[in-house]
Amino acid sequence: VQLQAFGGGLAQAGGSLRLSCAASGRTFSTYGMGWFRQAPGKEREFVAAISWIGGSTYYADSVKGRFTISRDNAMNTVWLQMNSLKPEDTAVYYCGAVRNRWPPIDYHDMDYWGQGTQVTVSS
Repeated sequence: VQLQAFGGGLAQAGGSLRLSCAASGRTFSTYGMGWFRQAPGKEREFVAAISWIGGSTYYADSVKGRFTISRDNAMNTVWLQMNSLKPEDTAVYYCGAVRNRWPPIDYHDMDYWGQGTQVTVSS
């Protein structure tokens, strides 16, 4: 599975951004998908995950109620809708694919990664 994340950018506090992660390969629907983020000098941290058919989602406490993860297996795409953004959401965001691990809250769990996309939230 090859993944490509995009949609990052600059937003003001309280604003919104939508990240997309496009996957190649016919097996996308067999993978759980996750979003992680990494701020400068910090370890990559879990943000949100969605199961392989989208029936289950899981969020970090820090984003619960503000972010929504979704997927469309026909489009081989997973999204992260980010609302009510805060300056502490500033990071490089990565999407990842995983099998046989739920929820994939440790970045070591992921089998494949896309390149990151920068999200910057100004106060």
